[in-house]
Amino acid sequence: MPSDIVGPSVNHVENSPDDVVVSEVPTDPFEYAALERQLVRKVDWRLMPVLLVMIILNYLDRNALPNARVQGIDADLGLKGDDYNVAISVLFAGYIALQVPSNMLLTRVRPSIYLPFCMALWGMVSALTSQVEDFKGLVICRFFLGFLEAPFFPGALFLLSSWYTPKELATRTAVLYTGSLLSGGFGGLVGAGVQYGLDGVHGLHSWQWLFIIEGVATVGLSLLSVFILVDFPSTTRGLTDQERAIAIHRLHKHSGTVDEERGPILQGVKMAIVDYKVWLLTAIIITKTSAGAVTSFIPTLVATFKFSSVQSLLMVAPPYVFAAVVALTISISSDRHSERYFHLVAPLVVGLAGYIIAASTITLAPRYFSLFLMLGGVYGSYNISLAWISSTIPRPLEKRAAAFAIANMVGNFAQIYSPYLYNSNTGPRYLTAMIANSIFVFASICVATVLRFCLVRENQKLELVEMMAREGDDPNVKPADELVQHGPGGVARLSPGFRYTL
Repeated sequence: MPSDIVGPSVNHVENSPDDVVVSEVPTDPFEYAALERQLVRKVDWRLMPVLLVMIILNYLDRNALPNARVQGIDADLGLKGDDYNVAISVLFAGYIALQVPSNMLLTRVRPSIYLPFCMALWGMVSALTSQVEDFKGLVICRFFLGFLEAPFFPGALFLLSSWYTPKELATRTAVLYTGSLLSGGFGGLVGAGVQYGLDGVHGLHSWQWLFIIEGVATVGLSLLSVFILVDFPSTTRGLTDQERAIAIHRLHKHSGTVDEERGPILQGVKMAIVDYKVWLLTAIIITKTSAGAVTSFIPTLVATFKFSSVQSLLMVAPPYVFAAVVALTISISSDRHSERYFHLVAPLVVGLAGYIIAASTITLAPRYFSLFLMLGGVYGSYNISLAWISSTIPRPLEKRAAAFAIANMVGNFAQIYSPYLYNSNTGPRYLTAMIANSIFVFASICVATVLRFCLVRENQKLELVEMMAREGDDPNVKPADELVQHGPGGVARLSPGFRYTL
């Protein structure tokens, strides 16, 4: 249960920890609504396009190896047995290591510098992968690629939650995550183009050109993003004092505190660790990620259809594009109806059907159709679980940052063990993987159901506490604007009227 409830939201914030003095928020509701819409549009145009491009390049660099496999990297580097699976999973060993420390650091630095800096470094490592000559070199590059990519995704989610209200967040998260899905399609198209036009040019294999092109593009665009990406509401350049006030106030209305109210970093981590809701949300993420690890093998699955390398790479794109459309549609609906559970579970049922079909046949038409169901079901609803984290763990800032990092860190443990489900000797059906994925999806549905039940109970407790405070039935209960409840790990303040999104 939330550990603290404070009074009505304020109209202005002065003398914040960043020494930013902001003007009063308009008291006229119509004027305020107009200025709020204007601010949201301004932030959208500065934040969303940059993050979208960044995540596309993030996943392009990460998923270059699956496409390179179709282009013959296994033979050129002498990969044998489980070598490819090891190269896939080792990226996430580095990726997991930096999740929590990076997100806690992000609460104290400028995102507009920190995230692009990390982006430039991972782009360099991606380009250098073109020069590896054996399995050992590939593993080293993959580890450091994961280590340097780690700050971006949880950091981007945290940055979004620092600007948008719960009713806006699923759609923005969907736009962000759509980039990761589109990168799967773009990766196949880029790989096909490179295979067709650059194989053998200057004595380089097509997979080498793939790493070079995607890595150089990442470094170049990281430099541009420094001048566009926003920071936090109180520190972003280019906003008026009134815009800063509205940006802070609109989040205060939904949670009772603002991100400018900083607390101890370790206390925020502790609050996240001891909150059972964080671990239920994390369980949803890891089960979905375990099933979603199929993305590292989509080119391999398509290659079982026995088309040419170029045709196989081109066939990778449509399922990803379909999943991107599904993700946007579901997220817009989720925000519009302020509902998470059914928008998460319904697509998962569709994804479950996809894995069952894939386990049942290797015939071209149904097997290819199953890829649409898998990606559309599991990844089309993935951003709903991410948005659910923010609306369930809104404040304080340090706890929310830790919650995102913990969920993403634990969730990506799945990427270490799941590649071994796709052992080459189980192809072309990969029956073990498809059965395991079906179990993972079903487990995700079960955990989401448990979380919804718990949040319903939490909302009932909130309603009871506020009713007692209003009626004064209990002399030990203070008025709503003074009520303090101490929970495990510290105090997190929430506005009266706050309810968890179900």
